[in-house]
Amino acid sequence: MDQAMGHLFSAALRTAAHHRIADHLAGGPRTVEQLAFATDTHAPHLRRVLRYLAARGIFREDAAGAYQLTPAARALRTDVPDSLHPAVMLLTDELFLRTSALMPEAVREGGAAFERLVGVPLFAHLTSHPAQRELFDSGMASLSGPVDEAVVAAYPFPETGTVVDVGGGRGGLLRAALRRHPQLTGVLFDQPPPLAHHLLVGDDLKGRWRTEEGDFFASVPEGGDVYVLKHVLHDWPDDACRRILRTCHAAMARGTRLLVVDCVLPPGNAPHFGKTMDVAMMAVLDGKERTAEGFATLLSAGGFRLTRVLPTAAFPSIVEAVAE
Repeated sequence: MDQAMGHLFSAALRTAAHHRIADHLAGGPRTVEQLAFATDTHAPHLRRVLRYLAARGIFREDAAGAYQLTPAARALRTDVPDSLHPAVMLLTDELFLRTSALMPEAVREGGAAFERLVGVPLFAHLTSHPAQRELFDSGMASLSGPVDEAVVAAYPFPETGTVVDVGGGRGGLLRAALRRHPQLTGVLFDQPPPLAHHLLVGDDLKGRWRTEEGDFFASVPEGGDVYVLKHVLHDWPDDACRRILRTCHAAMARGTRLLVVDCVLPPGNAPHFGKTMDVAMMAVLDGKERTAEGFATLLSAGGFRLTRVLPTAAFPSIVEAVAE
């Protein structure tokens, strides 16, 4: 029954993020009355929400009745590196909650529940709704932050050459790779909205990168030494992924490496965040997470040979392939 009411946990988490409770606890424990005054909220209701969240490890009530941050709650602060606040605001947004509620219909008929709800696919919807596009881009950048560092720590990028980050969003992964390898250069390839807020700033990156606008179904920049598709293929069904891979293949020399950064689903009943992501992709985008065997088949159809799968300290793995 507790799991059946899991939507209430999402709502409580969003409530804490919306009112920035974690920010108000950054200086130390505070009572509910103090928090309610600072956030202009109703103290009795706030107490009940915080008690519920504390039972799940988000915040902690001390012996004096004051609330304090836990490691999980600290990630909700807006002023810390790799804050998950934008990701929480995105993933608990009403639009996505309504999408999840249509999952029974999606399972019966196939296709994305989001498109059934809104009438157009997600990315087409975002094109005409700039506020939701900003929410999506900031949320994805927030979710990707810890992943970016884990990927560059786990993969031996070359010391020199050019990394082409295809569909790279705001460029967090490319920034992490360039900072770890000072002789690398990079190309951040995506559509205008995320590129307008790219993260490739700082004197240490000056002159080592460029952005390029485009559509990875049509073409991608040529001449790279390593190409990256991070959290791209899981957005799309197999036929669309084959098109993306063939476009990449056309821009790559034989033997060039391609890195697909996505969840790689383990077999059996083992718990894995990728299984949660898989259901989210099914509901929102008609995409999916894949097994290692699924990636091998998909990559082969796009002109690549899977060479290895490397785990990271975060939830996705690195699927390495070479162009044949």
